[in-house]
This record gives sequence, C-alpha cells and structure tokens, in this order.
Amino acid sequence: MPELLAPTVRLHRSWLEAHREWGPGLHEDGFGLSASDQVDSPAGFAAWVGSLTADRGVYRWVVEDGQVLGGIALRAGPASYVRWAGHLGFGLRPSARGRGLASWALHQMLPEARRLSLSRVLLVCEGENLASAKTIERAGGVLEETRQTDHGPVRRYWITLESSAS
Repeated sequence: MPELLAPTVRLHRSWLEAHREWGPGLHEDGFGLSASDQVDSPAGFAAWVGSLTADRGVYRWVVEDGQVLGGIALRAGPASYVRWAGHLGFGLRPSARGRGLASWALHQMLPEARRLSLSRVLLVCEGENLASAKTIERAGGVLEETRQTDHGPVRRYWITLESSAS
C-alpha cells in the first residue's frame, strides 16, 4: 500500500533510482528539484532535503515498500512562481504510472491546501500530457485555459476546495 512521506535522507538510494529512471533532463515535477541541486552525494542530498523542509511548501514522496515512486509538491510561494507552475505539482517514475497513484496522491494533498487556508488551487501541466490532464480533471480540476509559454503549451486548471466545515 502506498504512503506519502516527507522527504528523508534514509530514502536516498531509492530516490536516486527513481531519478535515474526518469532520465537526464526530464521534468520531475513534485520533487522540488532544480538544475543546481547536487543530489548524488549523501551530503548534497541531505542539503537538498533540508532545503525542502525549510521551504514554505509541503513536499511528499509517494513510497511503496521502501521504493520512491514519485513526488507531489504543494507550493506556497513566491506568488510569481505559483502563478507559473501552480500550487500543486506531481510526477511519477515511468514504471509506477497507470496505477492511479497520481490521483491518490493529489486527493491526499488537497486537505493540506485547505490547512494553508487556500480556497482553490492551481495545477499546470504540459499541453500534450493527457494523463496529467485526466488526473487533474478527475480531482475536480476545471480548465481555465491553454497558454503558450517558453516551454510550449500548458493547460491551467483550478480545483475549488470544499471548506473543512462542510
């Protein structure tokens, strides 16, 4: 059974396996990884994990039987980045796709967004990524627009959150 775990150095080897499966240069949304992060060495990985826990967002890894399958991030700022990348971003390693894990993780993170007092969340996916689009739509995402960016067309979706009093 999968679980969402906070980033931890104890999963370094498993995280690296997932990272390598994605392949160099491919987008790994949900991990909060940037090109400048040095994650191969234990010290670099520990520094990166520390930076995630110091961030104002909420990062979780999809883990099953000790294997990192993907990640999901709830971004809380800066506002300009959230407008570009969305509040929520997720990704799964190729071998873990098609099992409903992205939908499961997305549903698990919506209460976290409510705890941050968000009334709705923005999710952005590449225009041709129909699997992500369907995942977002199944979670209640409503397409705002498809927008041309420097990285190609992207779909922008909003999910309105039910109040916790409901």
